Amino acid sequence: MYEAFYNLKVKPFELVPSPDFLFLSRSHRKALTYLKYGITEKVGFMLLTGEVGSGKTTLIRNLIKGLDSNIVLSKIFNTRVSSEQLISLINEDFGLAVNGKDKISLIRELNDFLIEQYAKKNNPILVIDEAQNLTPELLEEVRMLSNLETDDAKLLQIVLVGQPELKKVLARPELRQLRQRISISCHIYPITRAETEEYIFHRLEVAGNRDAVIFKDGTVESVYNFSKGIPRLINIVCDFLMLAAFVEETSEISPDLVKEVIGELETENRFWQDGDSLSSKIENIVRDVETLKKVTTELQERLGVGEKQIGRKGEWAKMG
Repeated sequence: MYEAFYNLKVKPFELVPSPDFLFLSRSHRKALTYLKYGITEKVGFMLLTGEVGSGKTTLIRNLIKGLDSNIVLSKIFNTRVSSEQLISLINEDFGLAVNGKDKISLIRELNDFLIEQYAKKNNPILVIDEAQNLTPELLEEVRMLSNLETDDAKLLQIVLVGQPELKKVLARPELRQLRQRISISCHIYPITRAETEEYIFHRLEVAGNRDAVIFKDGTVESVYNFSKGIPRLINIVCDFLMLAAFVEETSEISPDLVKEVIGELETENRFWQDGDSLSSKIENIVRDVETLKKVTTELQERLGVGEKQIGRKGEWAKMG
């Protein structure tokens, strides 16, 4: 809605993970480097953890985008499944037929497929996102897949991606063998105050105009304090700040505007109740953002002007 007003090619703070917008904080850069190393060296099991909205999926998509052409990939995002369903999903994403086949047949065909890829000098990788939802039994099934190997090489690289709760699950005694298989483990931390400012202007630059908005003194600090350094929350508040400034026909983000927008997002502080985990706080905000975004449509209808009518800033000012 506001892209033309700010001279942007795309919206800079969309919630949809895009590798093009990846911002490499210190911990993001470390995680990306470690995972690339693990895949290149075929270490077997890798683990990536981070809070909801910390940028895990964006990082993984960037990792996948930069992989060599010999990589064969299976990506699993639905982890609330049975054992047979999980193997079926893995095979299907590798391009194997799965209809009407039982678990034994699925595993046998997966093994044959991996041996074939090994002969072709390809590097099959299995990425399981939201892995914290896997039961200990399913995690053990995943470990068993890592047993598919030749005398000198692992046939399948496995990357488990999940929230911090995943580490608690992996700490269970019955998963000791799986823990011992994990060769690389990295965690994405919230970004710092300085990185928050860099992150905001990085996304504006990728979207087409680094100077689209002017953040007055103290405003970035307020965004950081609200977001706790979680990229997804930074995206949410900055998107609404740009929308609110657009309604006011200005490119300046003032302290009062930040206070107003954050107040609306907090909705009487109900998102930040004591005792709530950070993950649940983030999920609450993200869940309600779609409701809040209805304001965009309502504003467009109330203003009676579409994006094609907005044009450049100067043209918009004349319309006022």
